Amino acid sequence: MSGLAGRIGNWGPAVPPLPDDLARLVKPDDPEWFAREMAIAAAPPWWFWRFLLRHFSWLVSIFGRVEVTGSLPEELRNGPLLFAANHIGDFDPFVVAVALHRVGAMPRIMATGGIISAPVVGPLLERTGAIRVERGTELARHAVRVTEVALVQRGHVVAYPRGPGGTDPRRLAGARPYGDGPAGPRPRRSGDPGQPAGRPRGAAVRQRLGDLQMGRVGDANRARYRIAAAITRGLVPLRAGEMDRPAFVDPTRPTTAVAAFPGGVVPDDLP
Repeated sequence: MSGLAGRIGNWGPAVPPLPDDLARLVKPDDPEWFAREMAIAAAPPWWFWRFLLRHFSWLVSIFGRVEVTGSLPEELRNGPLLFAANHIGDFDPFVVAVALHRVGAMPRIMATGGIISAPVVGPLLERTGAIRVERGTELARHAVRVTEVALVQRGHVVAYPRGPGGTDPRRLAGARPYGDGPAGPRPRRSGDPGQPAGRPRGAAVRQRLGDLQMGRVGDANRARYRIAAAITRGLVPLRAGEMDRPAFVDPTRPTTAVAAFPGGVVPDDLP
């Protein structure tokens, strides 16, 4: 591209500087966007993202009423928080972002690399704190590293661990497997045609991992199982009558994934 089209295609908002302690983690063979997303994850939420959520959240209501039930405890609002959300449509992340903002969260949403690579919209989304996930490639591991930085900075990260209707957050365990604070997944189902438009069902759960230690063999796996168990238990009341198969199956979405705990049955003897 050249001229105006080229400038538009290459445009992106200014990015905060990358702290020195994070710069050493960026290797020469890492993709060019990795350092940029690490810098954004280490910085406070973008003022423009706050402005949009505060003054233009009503735009989401054009497509359906957004009703938020429940709340986020005051002691959790300062983070770090890791939300695990399920969805069946590409519009759901916008509804989730608006809903979380209403309860006091400032969401940083994981998104596919294709969306963030799009001209104009992609760079804006990235600057809001969105975390790129290059599905099916070895670059997917970078998403966990960026998420770690965001959580260290007490961020609120929203992830979609297994797509629509899934209950398998095992891929999230590496994001924050250690520390005394709560890993705060929020099981959530949204976009179900049987529900009022824009009304996600959710239940907050907590799982403390303070007895685990960085570098100790087996602790990352223990964290994975505990987080998966916490989310699965939270999903059980939301999926009453749908433990084997969702009531609504989107034919455009895969249905072959295996849940961490099939049928929502979590054993008592977790590691």
